[in-house]
Amino acid sequence: MGAKMLWISVWVLFLLWGSCWGRFVVEKNSLKVTSPESLKGIYECAIGNFGVPQYGGTMVGIVAYPKDNQKACKGFRDFDISFKSKPGGFPTFLLVDRGDCYFTAKAWNAQNAGAAAILVADNKVEPLITMDTPEEEDTKADYLQDITIPSALISKSFGDSLKKAIENGDMVSVNLDWRESLPHPDDRVEYEFWTNSNDECGPKCDSQVQFVKNFKGAAQIMEKKGYTQFTPHYITWYCPEAFLLSKQCKSQCINRGRYCAPDPEQDFSKGYDGKDVVIQNLRQVCLFQEKKYTKECAEEVIKSLGIDLKKINKCMGDPDADEENPVLKAEQDAQIGKDSRGDVTILPTLVINNRQYRGKLDKTAVLKAICAGFQETTEPAVCLSEDIQTNECLENNGGCWQDKASNITACKDTFRGRLCECPVVKGVKLVGDGYTHCEASGSGRCEINNGGCWKKTHEGKTYSACVEDGCKCPPGFKGDGINKCEDVDECKDKIACQCSGCKCKNTWGSYECSCGGGDLLYMKEHDTCISKTASTEVGWSFLWVILFGLVIAGVGGYAIYKYRIRSYMDSEIRAIMAQYMPLDNQEGQIHVHHGDI
Repeated sequence: MGAKMLWISVWVLFLLWGSCWGRFVVEKNSLKVTSPESLKGIYECAIGNFGVPQYGGTMVGIVAYPKDNQKACKGFRDFDISFKSKPGGFPTFLLVDRGDCYFTAKAWNAQNAGAAAILVADNKVEPLITMDTPEEEDTKADYLQDITIPSALISKSFGDSLKKAIENGDMVSVNLDWRESLPHPDDRVEYEFWTNSNDECGPKCDSQVQFVKNFKGAAQIMEKKGYTQFTPHYITWYCPEAFLLSKQCKSQCINRGRYCAPDPEQDFSKGYDGKDVVIQNLRQVCLFQEKKYTKECAEEVIKSLGIDLKKINKCMGDPDADEENPVLKAEQDAQIGKDSRGDVTILPTLVINNRQYRGKLDKTAVLKAICAGFQETTEPAVCLSEDIQTNECLENNGGCWQDKASNITACKDTFRGRLCECPVVKGVKLVGDGYTHCEASGSGRCEINNGGCWKKTHEGKTYSACVEDGCKCPPGFKGDGINKCEDVDECKDKIACQCSGCKCKNTWGSYECSCGGGDLLYMKEHDTCISKTASTEVGWSFLWVILFGLVIAGVGGYAIYKYRIRSYMDSEIRAIMAQYMPLDNQEGQIHVHHGDI
């Protein structure tokens, strides 16, 4: 017993030593008060590390503060009190005071009394803290994994205000909101599971092993399809220098006190030691780094996977060496919180998108939390199943626009709630607010519900009023183009086929016009009838006239050409000859040019 108490003291020193520069972040959700008017607003509350927080969702309820058993340390049946809501009524959020018993006991008693959630009011003025489960040795934890309602710690001042409003007879309605409790930036969720290889730590370890077994299938599917990226981590601590030579540090630590784990049985004289846990942690990390998964057993598995055992042993190094192990050093560095994540101090701890998960390790609860880490509309199908979330589009179409005739809706179901967003149909993006209207635009608008315009098929013919810039009845119809287009009777309205001898017959969307007698032909462009024979004779006569005209024009042109050429040549010859001999009209005018040859 003395050795056990000494080790507990040493272990507390480990934690205190690390806390000197450690950082713990309280994960929170919001609580919105919708009535009474005097309390309307949004308040912060701390998520309890048990039960099932509704990550990605919201809960609406009425706050109740019991007149008896206000700390909820006893079962409410003893006081003949029930908080179970009636069918169609609002759920009850039970407000209780902190103190006198464990947080989990309060939640268990509230759940058994029918409460849908529990709000614990702090009993002193301080920053919000994380409500955790009790140590296994302090209480029987048989009921811990059966707590399913969410829990939240609220500040003392806010709790006092709620109590006062309830005492005054006001109905206090609130909305618990976890939608922003986890970051959800993109279409992939990164998550880590911080634990150790110790499987002999009682009910907590049993539940951890059961969770890994149940969650393995879903985790593998999401990992293979690229929806998630999982990284295992193993928690270790270091031994303060003042205790390096103690029996406790020697049995629980490797590498001269640099990396330690608690004794699985808290008994140094039997079973495994803490250093065995650390070595197994190290082996598993090295194995994970090789991208695949008690010494002999592990080595046989490693060999069966085709992994080089020498590489694993080299990665692990010498556990007795007085030097840092780079793999375990990296694990210890990763335990330190960065940005919005605090230090990993609770074992086990699940980290999702760099934010620590709070709640029980349950397949459905953890899957909900992971689904809350996806950006809206990017979550995998498993997140939209009935077991994981409620499809808000099923009731009244989520309050979004829809076209029942074409089975088109603007309601998009997501894990975090529904979105009212105009859809893309047949490659055409509908435009609108998503709530009251969505309509197509551009050249493809007629492909979707005919652009909202009139369209009808009759006797094998289809006419549509849809045009690129709106709705307009086609030729042969009249109307608004949206609700109706009526056939125009061209014969009755005397707007076609009105020539002498014409016979008019109205058809749907058009008309037929014919001429009496078999030798007449109707010309629609001129609304007239002509003789088929006459038209043939006129046509040939006209053709002969054209041909004859072309022949005459050709002959005349050639004659003119010949005449002009002959006249030109005659004038040229006469000019040359006039230089050497007098012509008839040049007698007595001969000049002799001496010196000319």
